[in-house]
Amino acid sequence: MPENSLMNKIHYKRLGDYIREVDSRNRDLTVTRLLGVSISKEFMPSIANTIGTDMSSYKIVTREQFAYGPVTSRNGDKVSIALLSDDVPAIISQAYTVFEVVDKTKLLPEYLMMWFRRPEFDRYARYHSHGSAREVFGWEEMCDVRLPIPPISRQREIVAEYETLTRRIRLNERLISTLESAAQTLYRRTFVDNIDPTHLPPGWRTGSLSEIAEINPKLSIKKGEEVSFVEMDALPTKGFFIQEIQRRDFSGGAKFQNGDVLFARITPCMENGKVAVVSEIPQNEVAFGSTEFIVLRGRSFSLSSFLATLVRSEEFRSYAKSHMKGTDGRQRVDSSALEVYKITIPPGDELKLLERKLSSLVGLSLTYMRENKTLTKIQNLLLAKIGE
Repeated sequence: MPENSLMNKIHYKRLGDYIREVDSRNRDLTVTRLLGVSISKEFMPSIANTIGTDMSSYKIVTREQFAYGPVTSRNGDKVSIALLSDDVPAIISQAYTVFEVVDKTKLLPEYLMMWFRRPEFDRYARYHSHGSAREVFGWEEMCDVRLPIPPISRQREIVAEYETLTRRIRLNERLISTLESAAQTLYRRTFVDNIDPTHLPPGWRTGSLSEIAEINPKLSIKKGEEVSFVEMDALPTKGFFIQEIQRRDFSGGAKFQNGDVLFARITPCMENGKVAVVSEIPQNEVAFGSTEFIVLRGRSFSLSSFLATLVRSEEFRSYAKSHMKGTDGRQRVDSSALEVYKITIPPGDELKLLERKLSSLVGLSLTYMRENKTLTKIQNLLLAKIGE
């Protein structure tokens, strides 16, 4: 080990000297807010069926306390751990371990939570998990974690920098939701709420989606050629920005280019609204992705914003769900069902005008999502830096 690395490790502290386990139960049933802990390291409303469950044995979590799930073998190599940051107490399953920092003048809970967000911590916890039927990262293993604990003033600086980035990301997320809501409102006002199919405006007509959009346009990539690749996990359920683009040798799958719209056709991705506008691959390159994508493209002119808004709409997803085929858990909608989807088609000039209006909303949403991708990279660099 290099001398500098050895010197750095000397300054690492044993976490067990700074934390203690908390086991407060909901004996009098005064706490009703039931939460779970996600692998994204956030508290979330629990979806567990608690009918007939004795909630008095559930553990109470209060502000600045942590909860984590010791079982690591079922979480995709991530530790489910979160810090409660608000003032409303919550209850969680007895399966979680609750703990707190003993002295906040020596270790900030927010700084510790930053350490838990590092991928290196997840790898450490998985490596030190043990068991046969299921692997567990127990309380003793948690206490044996070692981390750098700088002076409290430095911890405050690091946390402040991280939380500034977090606030900006969350603001952008709210703006993205607002922009998408505005796009859906514009779509509904134009094609749903104010439309009488029997008395359409002059020049408007009823037709099928395939009349204005190509479904799975024909494109080619040489076998084994390295090009951009998009997997299902990269498609968002809010906004339309592809979260990650990889480089892979072509081996088959849906093919697309910039300006195309990707629509997840398999359950539950379709119901969750996984949709994206392709915008970040090299110009003129043909990329590929999951075989569970359906690709849509404007037939006569670009309709990426209109098509993305359409396939994210409640009416379209309801139609797609009703035309799914296959066994439970692997149901998917066929592209032929989308080709005959009935839509109201305005004259070309009016459709172009609507696309421009929607494009201003979708384009701004893509800008905010690009910014969030950059901000997240900066956060990850900051998390990596605290381990140096």
